[in-house]
Amino acid sequence: MSFLEIKNITKCFGTQTVLKNVNADVEKGELVCILGPSGCGKTTLLRIIAGLESADSGRIFIDGKDCTFLPPSKRNFGIVFQSYALFPHMTVLENVLFGLKQKKELNQAERETKALEMLCLVDLESHRDKYPRQLSGGQQQRTALARAIALSPSYLLLDEPLSALDARVRSKLRAEIRGLQRKLGVTTIMVTHDQEEALTMADRIIVMNNAVVEQIGRPHAVYNRPATSFVANFIGTMNFYGRGEKRGIRPEKIRIVDSSQPYDITALVQDIEFKGAFTRIHSLIPDENTGMSIDVPSDHVDTMKLKRESMLFLQIPDEHSIRYPAYGAQ
Repeated sequence: MSFLEIKNITKCFGTQTVLKNVNADVEKGELVCILGPSGCGKTTLLRIIAGLESADSGRIFIDGKDCTFLPPSKRNFGIVFQSYALFPHMTVLENVLFGLKQKKELNQAERETKALEMLCLVDLESHRDKYPRQLSGGQQQRTALARAIALSPSYLLLDEPLSALDARVRSKLRAEIRGLQRKLGVTTIMVTHDQEEALTMADRIIVMNNAVVEQIGRPHAVYNRPATSFVANFIGTMNFYGRGEKRGIRPEKIRIVDSSQPYDITALVQDIEFKGAFTRIHSLIPDENTGMSIDVPSDHVDTMKLKRESMLFLQIPDEHSIRYPAYGAQ
């Protein structure tokens, strides 16, 4: 039995359906990312899991217990919001202690010990007497995380926790949160619109679009075998090509070969985009008037002597080519 079971959840706001018959399971100790564009229903689903929002139909089971109508205070979870939600007039230590006040079995000294343990865990012990305004964005987010885990929750909910941070801090905090989650073994559900976050942090990804679940799977599987063209487009870059049959292939899976070798498609170079370790070659398939992006290691590009309108001979490995129903579908 899964730790969290989401069964046939439907939710409407007026005439708008924000969740339509959503089903998903989360195993104990997993970090699962709910990934999708703005307005797809992912935050509403998180709020229903927390009991902050009620579903119109469907059931939520937590550790085998039907919690569909259970109030948030009875669900034993920790939550971290995008905005951190720290009290500005309280110090870092006081913010963490505030959550621990509900632990009636602990006296004040025990609460302070627990709070300091949490601050050590997120490397903020030396900032204990600072106020939120004196902290960086990453430090504020770690304070919010310490407050959430101090309660020893059964599960942790993260609502776009890194979206307000710059790229460098976001990357660092991703690794810190993942490491902390593994160390504690706490079941975690994280909402994000950032595909890189989902791919690097999650044990499994729930991809949502327009109120429905498009695919659930491990990051490697979702990236390499996207179930729908939406997933293929939303996670990474996918080339779509083919006449009469829609097929997709990732840019890094295409091979540029010499004209003397077997090839599947010819294309004309349109642009060359340096991206650091690899270079993306934007090309056009003249017969289909379809764009095709190819990624090659940057240190190979100079020897290829490419320029606009250069002819490319492309091998499309069948094992990396994915068939989709039809253009415009999904």
